[in-house]
Amino acid sequence: MKIIQVSITVLSLTIFQTLNAQKIGIGTNTNTTNTPTQTNTSGGKVLPGTGGTPANTNTGSNTKGSGNGVVDIIENVVGGSSNFTQSEAASAIKEALSAGVTVGVNKASATDGFFKNQMIKILFPKEAQVAENTLRQIGLGSLTDNFVKSMNRAAEGASKQAAPIFLNSIKQMTINDAINIVSNQQPDAATQFLQRTTTEPLVSSFKPAIKTALDKTLATKYWGDITSRYNKIPFVKKVNTDLPDYVTRKAVTGLFYLIGQEEAKIRKDPASRTTEILKKVFGKK
Repeated sequence: MKIIQVSITVLSLTIFQTLNAQKIGIGTNTNTTNTPTQTNTSGGKVLPGTGGTPANTNTGSNTKGSGNGVVDIIENVVGGSSNFTQSEAASAIKEALSAGVTVGVNKASATDGFFKNQMIKILFPKEAQVAENTLRQIGLGSLTDNFVKSMNRAAEGASKQAAPIFLNSIKQMTINDAINIVSNQQPDAATQFLQRTTTEPLVSSFKPAIKTALDKTLATKYWGDITSRYNKIPFVKKVNTDLPDYVTRKAVTGLFYLIGQEEAKIRKDPASRTTEILKKVFGKK
């Protein structure tokens, strides 16, 4: 059985070639002359001036003659039928992101979801790494360790409140947004787009939850102790990091990373396409 899987890469061709579809004759018969044709005894058409030799009038630019430029381009590229619209493609992108958000948030909000995932673990702020090293050297390693763990616990706790914020942003995506997304061949293109366009609103919405979590996990207290002790050391550059803002941005970035991983799975793995629209757009097999 021929396996046909329509990818976002293929969809990008549909979007940017559709405007020219009618000009190049996609979805129409490529033989536009009005010269009468002859029919041989086998019922096949004969091109004018060929002496009655049967010829195939399909030149390859019209495979099924659907009249829909988008569908025809897809069919020509993948060699099969792809009965979905740009609107359905946009819906599939939203659904892929929504699924990614659900799984990503569940992973992030679990105990050690941040702390034991080296790809998203929140470490000391860059401008405070000298402070961390100095404090470890003077025997305050346990204080710094507790602070790192408390930051990640705050991110894990606050992540439970992230899903509605993400999902609301996804719902506001337009078909034009989807067109921009499908032109990008990256496996996490939709996630990247969401990250570029919603990070600041998400940070603003997410920060109060992070601040509450930082207080609850004692990260705020540990940070106060660390900066207070370090800043008393003579001749050091004072550290005055906005901790809630720092942890919020790191948490949001970590969530986007996990969402991107899930989006890539949906694009690559048929088993991850759990709804009909995902199967329809991304393929069943």
